[in-house]
Amino acid sequence: MRLGMIIDYSGGFAETVELLQEYERNGLDLIAMPEAYSFDAVSQLGYIAAKTERLELMSAIFQIYTRTPSLTAMTAAGLDFVSDGRFTLGLGASGPQVIEGFHGVRYDAPLGRTREVIEICRQVWKRQPVEFEGRYYDVPLTKEKGGSGLGKPLKLINHPVRSDIPISVAALGPKNVALVAELANGWQPLFFHPGKVDLAWGPSLEEGFAKRDASLGELDIQLQIAYHLGEPSPEALQAIRNQLALYVGGMGARDKNFYNQLACRYGYEAEAEEIQDLYLSGAKAEAAAAVPQELVDAVTLLGDEDAIRRQVGEFHAAGVRTFLLNPLAATDEEKVAQVRRLSEIVAEVTA
Repeated sequence: MRLGMIIDYSGGFAETVELLQEYERNGLDLIAMPEAYSFDAVSQLGYIAAKTERLELMSAIFQIYTRTPSLTAMTAAGLDFVSDGRFTLGLGASGPQVIEGFHGVRYDAPLGRTREVIEICRQVWKRQPVEFEGRYYDVPLTKEKGGSGLGKPLKLINHPVRSDIPISVAALGPKNVALVAELANGWQPLFFHPGKVDLAWGPSLEEGFAKRDASLGELDIQLQIAYHLGEPSPEALQAIRNQLALYVGGMGARDKNFYNQLACRYGYEAEAEEIQDLYLSGAKAEAAAAVPQELVDAVTLLGDEDAIRRQVGEFHAAGVRTFLLNPLAATDEEKVAQVRRLSEIVAEVTA
């Protein structure tokens, strides 16, 4: 079981990077860089690659719409090159608010596009001349499909460090999770309830695993999670409630909120409806107060050592193999110390 950390794109990048070597010495295995509609993640991951020697790197996530599949593959191969084989390509569909609202690109067919992007990336990394005729991408683009007719199959000029760069996909919906179980090396869910995995995703995982190539190995569930050893501050707890209220209540239109749908699959239908009604009406504090305490407890890693040890065991039993931590300690020194202690607890629990 690995310990990773997600870098907050809203600030503190330089300070966190300066501490990464200290984190490395204290049990951190991986650093994940989000993108959303902040600075691009590629430049920052390249910078981190130059500042570290052992830490694995991952995008969390590159969305699939604004880079062509071949450019996505080139970018991943480039990051794997500058990090000497330490990069994992994290992909996801994001949502229409970002894709259409910020990029001005149509948000359509996330499932089909994800499948085709993965297939094309793996062609590129094997240095095959890229030839792909799909529903959403045609490479080369032929004259019949609107091209000039001058395109020809090309292969990557450079030899990649690895021809099988790991791919991790962020997914929540049943069909998307089935695709992840079939094709991906890793899965990045959000608000993962270890006691309700079968309820939310059991049939999807079973469907995907039935088609999975054995060479992909075990699916690495890479879980973003708030972490604090001991009693977190009231402000930190409120921030967790606020985040859950934002996602369950306001992340997307009323009928297009993937996180609200997930809460419903967990069995919180009435609570999810109330949170959404409150949030969309502007009553954000009331929406946060309506988040069930059971859900807060289930999707976080908080408490004394006995509680953390129990929670680690529950997540491990549910298939989680990587924690992407959001440490809540007040100071950098406390955060490093708490990561070190968690690495020791994880080793004890999973031995």
